[in-house]
Amino acid sequence: MPNKTNAERKTLVLTGASRGIGHATVKRFSSAGWRVITCSRHGFPEDCPWEMGPEDHIQVDLADSDSTRTAIAEIKERLKDQGSCLNALVNNAAVSPKAPDGGRYNTIDMSHDDWQHVFQVNFFGPILLARGLIEELELAKGAVVNVSSIAGSRVHPFAGAAYATSKAALASLTREMAFDFGPLGIRVNAISPGEIDTSILSPGTDKIVKEQIPLGRLGEAQEVAKAIYFLCSDASSYVNGAELHINGGQHV
Repeated sequence: MPNKTNAERKTLVLTGASRGIGHATVKRFSSAGWRVITCSRHGFPEDCPWEMGPEDHIQVDLADSDSTRTAIAEIKERLKDQGSCLNALVNNAAVSPKAPDGGRYNTIDMSHDDWQHVFQVNFFGPILLARGLIEELELAKGAVVNVSSIAGSRVHPFAGAAYATSKAALASLTREMAFDFGPLGIRVNAISPGEIDTSILSPGTDKIVKEQIPLGRLGEAQEVAKAIYFLCSDASSYVNGAELHINGGQHV
């Protein structure tokens, strides 16, 4: 593929890019020639093989509204060299605190501060970013993909209550955004991954795979990335307000 300048490439802004689904998404879009601006709590790691480096990475703490607004301003500045167009925003970053013994926090034992922290990152972060970048998305007739979770629709043995309810709220937010952003030519959809083979799998997942998943295996991060790419591409040009379940049939 011939090299293209930023002005000639489609651009994705992706949160939570450093591992798992986010890392696979970077590779999927990059291989298709997209510019990927990554957003993370951490600075760009010097040993990262990602060739674009710090110039396409933004350090932001989505738990902090002021930090998020600062990041939005920086993203806007970096998009100016391509006509301020943003083709896709993928809200993938999320937090799911665990109890000291590694177990899940339920609705009773999780602190109020932890509830607020989870919702700030998992729910308010995505809508702040989408609203803050709405003009750039409108210029490109772009797409937003919110990464929800299988835990958002049923009680999960490992995912905590705050994480689960924040993901359920994110799925509902997706529908509301699709209604509000649609007239601007911006499509908004969600994906809801199930048990995906990443470094954050909990002990006991193998039992879920054996007893609940008809396909009989974990999903791969690249399979989720392919679905995200579909929802950001012209192949899904009339898909708006949908939630795509990527779980091997776990809830059938």
